[in-house]
Amino acid sequence: MRLHTREWGSGDRLAVLVHGLMSDHRTWQELVPALTGRGYRVVAVDLRGHGASGRGAYAPHLFAEDLLETLPRRPELALGHSLGALALALAVAELQPGRAVYSEPAWRLGGPHGTVDPASFALFKRAPRLLIRGLRPDWGERRVAAEVAALRAWDERSALALSAYRTVDHTPEKPLVPSLVQTAEPSSLVSGEMRTDLVRRGFEVRTVPGATHAIHRDGFDAFLTSLAGWL
Repeated sequence: MRLHTREWGSGDRLAVLVHGLMSDHRTWQELVPALTGRGYRVVAVDLRGHGASGRGAYAPHLFAEDLLETLPRRPELALGHSLGALALALAVAELQPGRAVYSEPAWRLGGPHGTVDPASFALFKRAPRLLIRGLRPDWGERRVAAEVAALRAWDERSALALSAYRTVDHTPEKPLVPSLVQTAEPSSLVSGEMRTDLVRRGFEVRTVPGATHAIHRDGFDAFLTSLAGWL
């Protein structure tokens, strides 16, 4: 499936951004100017079932195949969050970015102990107030409206379908390109044991203490600081 994309900037460097479950390209609104200011042209996708992209069957390999059908090869930087990090890892061999950043990757969809069920996120679709309650209190109405709009555009069947994969471990055996794994501390998806294992496999791992799962959204300054040297 060819995905809906948004593009910013006209620099010679290319960065591609892949959002997580329930979100869309609008989640990167703080990161985009930081990247274009560094000379990047930025392309952000809406994954299938999200934003303005099409609907269909949902499975990890399908999300990855969509990235390969949509994105140009060999971007300088590829960054994925959560489900987006899962899709990116499955596509990275063919996408061939210069660097990959996996923020809170959902490589074990059920979390390190299989206790997180993606199907539970469908509750947010039925009760958007739960999402609003978790947003930063300093956000203005426009920012909150964008998050709610992304949630309303999301097809919750994607979460229900991904539930079948929650016990499958998609952790890459090794990084195929220079790769950073960024995690919250504590994290419901990346345990301390998993962080140690990722370092053993060759990933650089950086933690952001006190961060939420959506580090880029809820703690942008700490998110950007954690990416020092990778942008």
